[in-house]
Amino acid sequence: MILANYHTHNYFCDGKEAPEVYVKKAIELQFKALGFSSHAPVLFDNEYSIPPEKLGDYCSEIERLKEKYQDQIEIYLALEADYIPNKTHDFSYFRKECKLDYIIGSIHLVAHPQSGEIWFIDGGKQEKWDRGLKEVFSGDIQAGVKAFYCQTNEMIESQRPEILGHFDKIKMHNKNRFFTQEDSWYQKLVQESLQLIKEKDVVLEINTRGIYTDRFDDLFPGIPIILKAQELGIPLMLNTDAHHPDELLGYYPEALKIIKSAGIRELWHFSKKGWFSIPIN
Repeated sequence: MILANYHTHNYFCDGKEAPEVYVKKAIELQFKALGFSSHAPVLFDNEYSIPPEKLGDYCSEIERLKEKYQDQIEIYLALEADYIPNKTHDFSYFRKECKLDYIIGSIHLVAHPQSGEIWFIDGGKQEKWDRGLKEVFSGDIQAGVKAFYCQTNEMIESQRPEILGHFDKIKMHNKNRFFTQEDSWYQKLVQESLQLIKEKDVVLEINTRGIYTDRFDDLFPGIPIILKAQELGIPLMLNTDAHHPDELLGYYPEALKIIKSAGIRELWHFSKKGWFSIPIN
């Protein structure tokens, strides 16, 4: 089994330490690979993404670390890019500017399809999620969730990320209050997105961050979706979405046991030669 994490944030965005601190911790943990994926710049003021004027510095630093530690660990330059119509850069812009190894495409903010107002579905405050649902979607949970998955599909279609981050994160602050994952309308949306993920050959991330931050009691996505993805032949990878070096192994060993016992047979990894799979031992 290869120990690696391809979803890592550092102090260029909302992470807590310098990239080199993560590298040293990863080497200590005997990681084979570490992918840096700071939040890509967006077209509006915020406190979580790389400031546009710092993008070049970020890329240069990761390239420096690649060379410095090349005999100890494989390091990759990536971005976690948001997709919000008319409010984010086209992913091709980052590919051209940064010569990235890959992009993680993720939805943290959901745009109302008519008004363009934004619902922030991430973060640590459930009341903010609730307020956004009420103010942006007038409390209509089906409309809000549908917008989340439609936006995900638009991102996959138009931006073609190599990896899809925390696919069902819309559930995090819901906590079965407004909908359940067994609802037929919800399962229909998930199935439509999974078919598109398969069609576009996108790697589906299994993300542990909700559990070790105590924001949720399940993986993103949950086991039923992971199993459906495996049935469809969608490649799966395991990431911790680390925002601190001590989170590089956040719930990773436990998640491995959970997905193995559920029947997941392999995980995918990235290398300089491209994607490859390794059986779960």
